[in-house]
Amino acid sequence: MPRALPNAPNGYTPESIDCPSNRPTIRDAGDLSDSEKSWLKTRLGKTVDPMRDLLQRINIPNFNAQKYIEDNGRNRSALPNIAIAMSGGGYRALLNGAGAIAAFDSREENATSPGHLGGLLQSATYLSGLSGGGWLVGSLFVNNFTTVSALLNHPSHTVWQFDQSIAEGPDKGSIQLLDTASYFKTIEDQVSDKRDAGFNRSVTDYWGRALSFQLINATDGGPSYTWSSIALETNFAQANTPFPVLVADERAPGELLFSGNTTVFEFNPFEFGTWDPDTFGFVPLEFLGSKFSNGELAPGVPCVRGFDNAGYIMGTSSSLFNQFLLNLNTTSIPNLAKTFISKILTAIGQDNNDIADYSPNPFYGYHNSTNRNAQSSRLTLVDGGEDLQNIPLHPLIQPNRHVDVIFAVDSSADTDNFWPNGTSLVATYQRNLNSTGIGNGTSFPAIPDTNTFVNLGLNTRPTFFGCNSSNTSSISPLIVYIPNAPYTFQSNFSTFTASYNTSARNAIVRNGYEGATMGNATIDPQWPVCVGCAILSRSLERTETEVPEACERCFQRYCWDGRTNGTRPRLYEPEFKGSAVPVSGSAVLRGNAIAAAVFAAVVGLMVMYRLANMACLLIQGTQVDLPFELIQGISQQWQGALNVAEGSWYIMNVVAGFPDSPEYLASEVDNASNVCYDSEHRKSFDSAH
Repeated sequence: MPRALPNAPNGYTPESIDCPSNRPTIRDAGDLSDSEKSWLKTRLGKTVDPMRDLLQRINIPNFNAQKYIEDNGRNRSALPNIAIAMSGGGYRALLNGAGAIAAFDSREENATSPGHLGGLLQSATYLSGLSGGGWLVGSLFVNNFTTVSALLNHPSHTVWQFDQSIAEGPDKGSIQLLDTASYFKTIEDQVSDKRDAGFNRSVTDYWGRALSFQLINATDGGPSYTWSSIALETNFAQANTPFPVLVADERAPGELLFSGNTTVFEFNPFEFGTWDPDTFGFVPLEFLGSKFSNGELAPGVPCVRGFDNAGYIMGTSSSLFNQFLLNLNTTSIPNLAKTFISKILTAIGQDNNDIADYSPNPFYGYHNSTNRNAQSSRLTLVDGGEDLQNIPLHPLIQPNRHVDVIFAVDSSADTDNFWPNGTSLVATYQRNLNSTGIGNGTSFPAIPDTNTFVNLGLNTRPTFFGCNSSNTSSISPLIVYIPNAPYTFQSNFSTFTASYNTSARNAIVRNGYEGATMGNATIDPQWPVCVGCAILSRSLERTETEVPEACERCFQRYCWDGRTNGTRPRLYEPEFKGSAVPVSGSAVLRGNAIAAAVFAAVVGLMVMYRLANMACLLIQGTQVDLPFELIQGISQQWQGALNVAEGSWYIMNVVAGFPDSPEYLASEVDNASNVCYDSEHRKSFDSAH
């Protein structure tokens, strides 16, 4: 399998080099980079033919797709601009998202047959991911934008072999204990070399290296593969692929995030930076790790290359999984792994346990009046979903990118038993409405509350949001929301499930394929037509073309109609929409699910205690009511952690037969609620919530 270029000068270790004659600088985020603009000119042209082919196969009644494309083809901005977003959610999100990507990829077998949607990927301009969705996007691109099938069926079994836990390492054919020892020694040596070169290290270094063995190259973890090398890879350079973007949030160790206060950063093949109005700048990704000050490199300061290791960036976008590494003592893994993790945690200190360190801060001294981190030499990032925006929509709703429609694949675990309920869409909508101006000119359609999602079944099937563009102050993209649901397999594994046998892995991918195509149009024969209508919607408005009757019917069927039902729903337990596929190794799966449930429950309670302690400091430090947005942010994260804990204990109780689990959970939640109780002000976290 061909891969991106291993162009780091010294493996995993960043290294100083002579700067190019045109020394790199930080640019203002007022527009797209020149590199992205140049690439887009080619890419937009290359999406025309696959879009025409897709729309012709879809065959919208009484609409001549070929004539429409030809009539408007000279003005490419008149035609649709498509994006795809893959949510976080660990291996569940990677695999469910992989099914959707396979469904959209015309290179996959049968993907262009009637009822299928192959060609949508080739018609897309942007592809974003975070956490598990970021692993998917990264693995595809670092492996030369290969197909999902190629990653699943690679003959040498060097990628996507998830039957071996990340805590055990790849099976190299010898005694597993020896393989595991070699695996951990390789990771330790690579990260130690980075430290010895003068760069800070964090748990994310180890997590990113471990991920690389599964996603890039099982031989040595691909230490020389960088995210910026994607720009040099032939398929991307010739604009034969969408534009890949990963997302992370800025956060100091221990800081509380919610969608209204978070600076969202993106990694693309050319740059790293943020559109948000506080920092509002981008650095050339290739030279990340260089010591910028006031937006430039001082004379004599060398350039650094190799900091943007592909695995490190994928690990950054999923640093919530650092909690997996930090809590390995609660899981049944080899003692060797536990010893290794204990050693590195002792070495780096607990303060660095939940962040990725991007020191030296490239935005040091940049936009001093607005950038809250301008005087810090350290920039620390975390999982892009920590602010609840678990679908990476932020890069795709930037006005300069002019995206018309976003296919948002949601593999989140929002409900008690790990299905999505629209939380991520709600968070992005609330951020867009934030009075602080953090949205910075972005526009997003109205989204109902999460109870409405469940009560009206909006999380059981695809739903369109923003069908009437006149309802927003500026035109927003149409959102095609595709939630994970049981079509052929119960794919609602915990985010922290660490391994999947091949049968389960393939079943989750197939379920994702079925969800994207609605059972290859067997559940709704009109679904492909409705996808075509969603693609064309904003373009039809721009060209003042009459909307076909078939599209009007589709919008009536799939557009959210504005109704709400905010009553608390019963436990969400969706039924199969199709025929269940047989899966082998059920006992192994059951054991993994139970172990993951125990771990996830502990993590959920840990997060609740952390939130309670933060709220304690806030409450005791003020005699006035807390700001609504802060209370709302704490409340949302508390509820998310409670959902994880409740769902995990539900599995332990019902599946594993631990009868005392609900009572124990209730007592622990009560303890967390009362961590803070100020006798003077008579306030507690529970009352603030």
